[in-house]
Amino acid sequence: MTTITSAQAYLVDIDVETVRTDAVQAFLKQETVFVSITTSDGLTGVGYSYTIGTGGRSVLQMLRDHLVPRLEGQDSSKIEAIWMDLFASTRATTVGAITSLALAAVDTALWDLKCQRAAAPLWKVAGGFRRDVPLYDTEGGWLHLSQDELVSGAIASRDAGWGGAKLKVGKASHREDLERLLAVREAVGDRFDIMVDANQSMTAAEAIRRAHSFEPVDLFWFEEPLPATDISGHERLARATTIPIAVGESMYSIAQFREYLERGAASIIQVDAARVGGITPWIKVAHLAESFNVAVCPHFLMELHVSLVAAVPNGRYVEHIPQLRSITRNEMAIKDGHALAPDTPGLGIEWDPDAIDDRRVA
Repeated sequence: MTTITSAQAYLVDIDVETVRTDAVQAFLKQETVFVSITTSDGLTGVGYSYTIGTGGRSVLQMLRDHLVPRLEGQDSSKIEAIWMDLFASTRATTVGAITSLALAAVDTALWDLKCQRAAAPLWKVAGGFRRDVPLYDTEGGWLHLSQDELVSGAIASRDAGWGGAKLKVGKASHREDLERLLAVREAVGDRFDIMVDANQSMTAAEAIRRAHSFEPVDLFWFEEPLPATDISGHERLARATTIPIAVGESMYSIAQFREYLERGAASIIQVDAARVGGITPWIKVAHLAESFNVAVCPHFLMELHVSLVAAVPNGRYVEHIPQLRSITRNEMAIKDGHALAPDTPGLGIEWDPDAIDDRRVA
């Protein structure tokens, strides 16, 4: 038995690598919550979770007060059992963001241990469908950027061989959104995917109106047009437009994804391993989407998600937003417009302990 002998949780703040704005907020910093687990066979697994500016200390306290104390003495190979034990112990706060983010930090550490013990990379242990996955860019599409900057960013992504680029929408006038999208489409041609993201900023009526105006752009998807809690609004929107509707980054349980899929309210699933509670539920959501013949294109966390998208047959895209370079010694490999899942045992993220210690805040 690979008994857990010790575990600790700590918080690290990472500055954003570039200015990032959308229709509702700015990315202030990445509050990164780490969990380190050591086992009786001499291995140490490191897992992590994150917020984009607030709530990190709350996640950390949930871990320190309630989850980490339950780990010592457990068999680290029993990942499902540990996940369910921790989930059951916090039923008063589930399903919710704080608990799911805390669970994810533990779960990713356990998967790191599992892959190390198997002497295999995550993408193989989690399924092993393929190593390389298509890449799309978000860094050139933020809402504060000018139209010319959007165009130049999309052209750069196309010329690099990437499959697409995502642009933020939600300007005061739908006409301004449309002008910006049409300018990008004209510049990149019709063989390059353009995604748009409204970050939950619209009513159903406004989303339907903007979707109709966006249809000539031939968008690959319309992301988070409405609040994630408005399933009926997404259902109405999906029926009203030919543009695929993408959701998932603001959903925290498998059941939420099931309801969206059952009601035909989404046709792209953007499950985030941190926000859904870790790799264990992420894989379940991916297979659930596969049963509905729906693609998975996860939100953020490209350094982790590249391996998960590579693991499953319905993984379609990885989102390019680099954010860990200040605390890691390696970067996600990119070749011929595709991201390559790390081939080293574990999560494939080579942490820089000194850089992490320099940024610890709790």
